Amino acid sequence: MDFDLSEEQRLLKESIDGLLADAYEFDKRKTYMKEKGGWSRAIWSKLAEQGLLGLPFSENDGGFGAGGVETMIVMEAMGRSLVLEPYLATVVIAGGFLRHGGSAAQKEAHLPGIIDGSKTFAFAQLEKQSRYDLFDVTTSAKRKGDGWIIDGEKFVVLNGENADTLVVTARTAGAQRDKSGVGVFIVPADAKGVTRKGYPTQDGLHAADITFTGVEVGADAAIGDPENALPLIERVADEARVALCAEAVGLMDESLKTTVEYIKTRKQFGVAIGSFQALQHRAADMFVALEQARSMSMFATMASDFEDAKERATAIAAAKVQVGKLAKFVGQQSIQLHGGIGMTMEAKIGHYFKRLSMIETTLGDTDYHQRRVAEAGGLI
Repeated sequence: MDFDLSEEQRLLKESIDGLLADAYEFDKRKTYMKEKGGWSRAIWSKLAEQGLLGLPFSENDGGFGAGGVETMIVMEAMGRSLVLEPYLATVVIAGGFLRHGGSAAQKEAHLPGIIDGSKTFAFAQLEKQSRYDLFDVTTSAKRKGDGWIIDGEKFVVLNGENADTLVVTARTAGAQRDKSGVGVFIVPADAKGVTRKGYPTQDGLHAADITFTGVEVGADAAIGDPENALPLIERVADEARVALCAEAVGLMDESLKTTVEYIKTRKQFGVAIGSFQALQHRAADMFVALEQARSMSMFATMASDFEDAKERATAIAAAKVQVGKLAKFVGQQSIQLHGGIGMTMEAKIGHYFKRLSMIETTLGDTDYHQRRVAEAGGLI
């Protein structure tokens, strides 16, 4: 297989790397965290200006018709720079729902705002009891005339505090854990009956707990089949997991670079600790883990195009298992080689470790996906 990037992909990589290198130094990131919602509108506008918010959308919808490899390139770069902006929630997840299940009218109504940076989205899916099961839904959507009334609660909604629009999973029929009867709805964040409680998460991002109380939406709010949207939800969730794997690779790459630089300059007993063979071996093990994770990220990117849903889901679950294990190893080694300073807010390595830890638990942790692979007959 040819893993070399095309000329256009190399230019994309150079473009996003250059933008973030200039705009996302660690001290600047601290200032962005203090802005409303915990991210920078100026940076979001720059991403839009460079066309990065329109990458995965078709040219007919105003985008560039890019694929999974381009998303991988962008997410790796964002991982390396610890980007705070809601690219995953808005472009990958909400954009994925619109690309795969949205009607022409829904795309026309929402995609221009995503592409030009004027609108951000959040995916309201997680519930108290649901853990990582996408079909475990108690939030209800009941018919009222041609529209729907939504009631329920969602938790840890990334970018939920500040999003203009919410993509909400809700049950239209059946029992709590039935795999049928689940729909996906577009809900304005300022709709009557929507209450949001925002807070920062451990990795510096922001999330919200959201309550829906008699929220009325029209018939055009449902994305795809409101009685059977689980296949759509699973497909978009898989694409988000692939993006998270790529982000983790970027984080691991920068963690290794930062750690090697540190052990080359940190002195103990009058010499740089990087001269100790035992620490050199640990750095070498981190490099091997990084390259393994990079390979698994590439594999997941290719798997996202598999037509067979079960094959696609199993392959991506296997990739998230391996990337999760390798990210934990690289993160822990980075902290240990930095020593006590690695645990402080002033040292950026701790922020990389926190983000890696959060990625491992997002949309299914290592244990969850390992069970999925085992149930599908695979081996990890």
